[in-house]
Amino acid sequence: MLKGKTAVITGASRGIGAAAAVKFAALGADIAIVYAGNTDGAQRVKEDCIKYGVKAEIFQCDVSDHGKAKELVSQVKSVFGRIDILINNAGITRDGLAMVMKEADFDDVIDTNLKGSFNMIKMCLPVMLKSKGGKIINISSVVGINGNAGQANYASSKAGLIGLTKSIAKEMASKNITCNAIAPGYIETDMTKDMETSDPLVSSIPMKRPGRPEDVAEAAAFLASSAADYITGEVIRVDGGLAI
Repeated sequence: MLKGKTAVITGASRGIGAAAAVKFAALGADIAIVYAGNTDGAQRVKEDCIKYGVKAEIFQCDVSDHGKAKELVSQVKSVFGRIDILINNAGITRDGLAMVMKEADFDDVIDTNLKGSFNMIKMCLPVMLKSKGGKIINISSVVGINGNAGQANYASSKAGLIGLTKSIAKEMASKNITCNAIAPGYIETDMTKDMETSDPLVSSIPMKRPGRPEDVAEAAAFLASSAADYITGEVIRVDGGLAI
């Protein structure tokens, strides 16, 4: 149970972030729902969270902006009084082959996926240190482990996130703050949920099906629990065996 804890979740208006928010609310945590532009989605997630009797509020923020991330964390601390869990889930894609990829498309993905996570970690650490503990969970990807054609920017950002995870884990281990990563594989979304199991991408997964956002949320809940107090710097694949 996470009763009495506050979880900050970026990219929480849909998909994995939304599933994590609802899961953590079900476990008793108060939720700071951070989103970039999908206000309606964020509001729906808030409504789903408060059904569990917890406090949930929405915060709009471009986490790639250092100043805005700092302001966000200040607002969250003012509203909730504490930050115990940070889930860095905000992410974008700008796919294309490297030889024709626009510089802006590379920069935007790195800024949101990697720098945004760094910004949030940097701003949340002083709050966690004050309360003598915390859990940081970064949502990476199997693409950050294996690479993927047409996603040089995305793969770089997610691989960088794994390096960031391990570095923060080493820096903060003695302070009772853990930092771990989850590497999802092919996760079912509104666009992909109707794909046939005969689809080549699906058939390449040993379990022969896509994952669900809830599968990733369950892994995050484990890493945020007391059962994972002695786990740090780890990368957990949630991919049905895709990256074996």
